[in-house]
Amino acid sequence: MDSSTSWRDEVVGMIPALRAFAWSLSHNGSDADDLVQDTLIKAWSNRDKFEPGTNLRAWLFTILRNTYYTNVLRRRREVRDELGEYASTLQTPPTQDWSVAMRALQTALQQLPAEHREALILVGAAGLSYEEAAEICGCALGTIKSRVNRARARLLKIMDADQPSDVMALETMTVMGSA
Repeated sequence: MDSSTSWRDEVVGMIPALRAFAWSLSHNGSDADDLVQDTLIKAWSNRDKFEPGTNLRAWLFTILRNTYYTNVLRRRREVRDELGEYASTLQTPPTQDWSVAMRALQTALQQLPAEHREALILVGAAGLSYEEAAEICGCALGTIKSRVNRARARLLKIMDADQPSDVMALETMTVMGSA
């Protein structure tokens, strides 16, 4: 008989004691059986870590105890909701509205003339002053102001909106099928 067979026989011989200890922790027969099974699986998977000549009983009981407390901690984070009552109360606001509006804005921006788009992005998106944008574009201050104004007006027209705040509302309604 080789060492793995004798080790296995010793472990099998301890199953009744393991089950008794598991029941004392869980106070439930099926939970105790599951706990013993998990313990045996872990012990078998890690049998190479057991040092021959040390206390096998203590090693197995430690695995069982640690498995039990790990399961207790895991259950604390779980919510028992077999009927889905708790899950039905959970709501998350829709997140796709912004991505749809952003895609529509990008499409509309591509329809603007390049110099208008550049001016609008520099002032509106990058937050540069009109003076800084004029310097970057190499044109007069009045030209940048005019380009930004025309770009905003054309963008609203392309997106079929009266006010900038209407863009998000229109895109949301379009997605929901009301516009």
